[in-house]
Amino acid sequence: MRGRNDKLAISILKRLLPLAAAIVFATGRLTAAESLELDASENLFYVMAAINAAGYDDGINLPDNNPIRKQLRDYLAKQNIPVLPALRDFYRRQMRGNKSATEDLAPYLSWALSVTGAPDFRWKGRDIDVPPDAVRLAAFTPLMADFYQQANLKDLWQRAKPAYELELERYHAPLVDMTTRVDGYLRVPSNAYFGRHFRIFVELLAAPEHVQTRSYGDDIFVMVSPSQALRIFDIRHAYLHYQVDPIVIKYGMDLKQKGSLLDLVQTAPLEEGYKNDIVLLTNESLIKAVEARIDKQPAGVDQAMRQGYVLTRFFSEQLLAFDKQQQGMRFYAQDMIQAIEMKREIARIGAVKFDSAVLQRAAKQVAVAGPEPTPMAKALEDADNLYGGRQLDEAKKRYLKILEMTGTAEENASGHAAAWYGLARIAILQNDPDAAVNLFQKTLGSSPDAPTRAWSYVYLARLARAAGEMEDARKFYKEALVVEGASAMAREAAEKESLAIPPQNQEI
Repeated sequence: MRGRNDKLAISILKRLLPLAAAIVFATGRLTAAESLELDASENLFYVMAAINAAGYDDGINLPDNNPIRKQLRDYLAKQNIPVLPALRDFYRRQMRGNKSATEDLAPYLSWALSVTGAPDFRWKGRDIDVPPDAVRLAAFTPLMADFYQQANLKDLWQRAKPAYELELERYHAPLVDMTTRVDGYLRVPSNAYFGRHFRIFVELLAAPEHVQTRSYGDDIFVMVSPSQALRIFDIRHAYLHYQVDPIVIKYGMDLKQKGSLLDLVQTAPLEEGYKNDIVLLTNESLIKAVEARIDKQPAGVDQAMRQGYVLTRFFSEQLLAFDKQQQGMRFYAQDMIQAIEMKREIARIGAVKFDSAVLQRAAKQVAVAGPEPTPMAKALEDADNLYGGRQLDEAKKRYLKILEMTGTAEENASGHAAAWYGLARIAILQNDPDAAVNLFQKTLGSSPDAPTRAWSYVYLARLARAAGEMEDARKFYKEALVVEGASAMAREAAEKESLAIPPQNQEI
């Protein structure tokens, strides 16, 4: 800093400064794969500095605080920052109605992850994609921009880096070990799904013992604050979601047929989402079973059952067989899901005595999903569920209704493409290949997202093969393989099925 800022007396930073030159700040990279990252977030630092100055006092007297938090707060309190009164007023107004300081903090973390950064702090993408709790802080943006300039946060960040580097070093080796063990047990690579990212951020200006998780599309973020014991268990749980979620979601339609199990968990101490979604409940049950297996803690299975994750015992039994074979979880999960016997599980669940309250962990955890679905997105979800339940006539009506709905230009394009795609799949099931071809072509002409585009080409290739048009089939498979952002399943289908087409000189 220049002028009076040169007087910044943060002793820990002075002690750590020589170490900074020897450490690469990107040391957080866990593997060579860009899908996995341990780091510190410049945006989070700026936001946490601002709200600490504005009145965020949660846990300030706890011994687990990193010394830098108090030192930075003391320094900012001595500065002449013109925007600070307005910032304090904004922070106080946002606190009203929240039940805890954890709830106070949550939207600011979402905001930090949703903006491009200094000096303007603009939204990264479309407004519609911004999480609702971050949207609520829209008026925070000009205040943050002013505070960034007036408090000279860029220079403070440079001085704070060495303290963050030490915390990253604490986590680095244990996290490498954790991810290696999880990937090894599940037999899946860390970058198994193209375009998905798992990022861990350490944040020293937050109250101790906080773990907050954000799931935004294909990105999972975990924020951990200072604590004497590393929060490896909590991070591992989020990492298991990163690896297991796409596997279980893949078999969502199969699991819908097991939905009556939800009737048996309505009195369990579960969040409402688990009580209303068999895919979420199954996913969490599998993760609980894997955790108990990795930790060699069979008591964890009983505990999960009492908490309402009622398929944990089933998956624990299935993992005994999984351990003895060579397939990875991406392929073995289908065998497990197909092995669920409803009568047996209903009897097993009926014998469980649920706990009276949710099990509380030492860390203060908050899990935040993405934005609330728009009316068109909700309508598509309903139509897809009807399609999955093979209620084709009703699903067809819903998809046609979606084609009449309007939203933003981008939403219209992607939503209508999804509706055409749903109608095309219905045409296949109703044995109308000509209509299916026409509808898949309409899908491709309506700006679909990458997974839908790739699958449309795969389906067109299959229809061409069925009609004996092998050259067209090759063309469509080739188109599917060059779609950037296509799902791993679509790519795999295109690769395998294209190889099954005989060479041209062998065609009849």
